[in-house]
Order: sequence, then structure tokens, then C-alpha cells
Amino acid sequence: MTAARTLLRSWLPPVVAAGVIFGGWEALLAIIRPDGFVLPPPSEIGGAVAQNWDAIVTATGVTGFIVITGLLAGVVVGAAFALLVTAFRAANETLTPLAVAINAVPIIALAPIFNAWFGILSPRSNQAVVVVLVFFPVFVNTARGLTQVEPSQIELMESYGARKWRIMREVRIPNAMPFFFTALKLATSLAVIAAIVAEYFGGRQDALGNLITNSAGLTRYDDAWAAVLAGSLVGIGLYALAVVIERLVMPWYFTARRSA
Repeated sequence: MTAARTLLRSWLPPVVAAGVIFGGWEALLAIIRPDGFVLPPPSEIGGAVAQNWDAIVTATGVTGFIVITGLLAGVVVGAAFALLVTAFRAANETLTPLAVAINAVPIIALAPIFNAWFGILSPRSNQAVVVVLVFFPVFVNTARGLTQVEPSQIELMESYGARKWRIMREVRIPNAMPFFFTALKLATSLAVIAAIVAEYFGGRQDALGNLITNSAGLTRYDDAWAAVLAGSLVGIGLYALAVVIERLVMPWYFTARRSA
């Protein structure tokens, strides 16, 4: 009963808020009936999803593949860079400025360059855009968790003769896990944004990005928002998966928070 009550308390407020927002959205547009309004009511968007189901499912699969593969690669690279800059001073002095410089480059500048490198129809160009956008928050947050360790914990391990990599494994990495998962949850949304924006510049024509731009260009805004909804659901699903993995990997963290 306690677990069910906790689950209800967690999910009931956002479900009620979503019902109020979508219901108010539908009612408002039914009342004012704006001429040429580009945001159709939820009922029309739902109808567009049903009408274009096959195209949306295909597009979601194409974009979802880019999102998931780019997200995984970006997370791995970001975490690896964080470990390197924490373990080696020379790596910190070299890689950290490089990471900051890469993060400062906008997507619209990177996408055409990657298209020229890998080919405008190659999935690798869009995957590279996702990797770049995901990499920085994972790198920064994980590095922060690895370095913000209580000095007394390090001193205790060193007093027992623990080597640097044992301290990394038993002290720094557990301390960095909450930071890492915070970055991972942020990265799930960034990966969807990066993939769809990159598709405006190249990639397969049956992806979500092209479906959005083509539908909007033909003033079929209900179809465009149906594709936006599909992309949002991909991001929500990945975020929920990250939350589940976080709870499985760090049960001790949530137990400590509840008892605090």
C-alpha cells in the first residue's frame, strides 16, 4: 500500500495538470476559433496521428534510432572524458578547454559540416550532432561528481594504502553517480532536439524532422504537431527509462534520501 500510495502521489499531479492543460487548450480554441491559428486543438492532432499512423511510426523509428545511438555514444564519451580529466592533470588541461569550445558551436553550424564529412544521407552525420550536444552536460556533471568528494574520504583511503584507481572506483565513482544520472536525464531531451534539428539539414526524408518541416511548409499544422508529439513521446520514454535505471543502480541513494 505504501508503494502504491507513493506511486500515486508521484504520478497524479502531472496527470491532472496535463488533463487541465489539454482540456483548457481544446476549450479555448473551440470558444475563440482563431482564423489561421497554427496550433490546432489536441483533438485535431490526435486525428492527424491516427490518419498518418504508418508514416509517423516509420519516422519515429528512423529518428529514434539516431536519438538512441547518438545518446549512448555521447554518454560514453562524456563519462570517459570526465574520468580522464579527473585522473590525469594533463588531460584536464587539454580536454576541458576543448570540450567547452565544442559546446559553444551551435547545431546549425555543425550539421552542414558533418553532412559534408559523412554524407548528407548518412545517419552518422545526424548521430554526430547528437553526440556533440549530449557530450557536454554528461562530461561536466560527471566530472563535478568525481571531484567533489570529501577530503576526509580520500585521506582515509590513502591511509590504508589504496591506489588512485581504487579510490576512483570505490569513492569517486559512487559519489558521481547522482550527478551522472542528472546529466543523463537532461541528455535524453537534448538528444531528441539535436536529432530533429539535424534532420532539417540532411538525413532520410522519412524522419520526424523532415515530416515536421514538409507538413508545416504545406500548412498542414495538425500533421506537423502530430510529428512533434511523436518526438516528445520519444524524449519522455527515454527520460522515464533513465529514471528507472537510476533507481535500479542507486537504491542506496534513494533509501538515504527517504531516511534523511
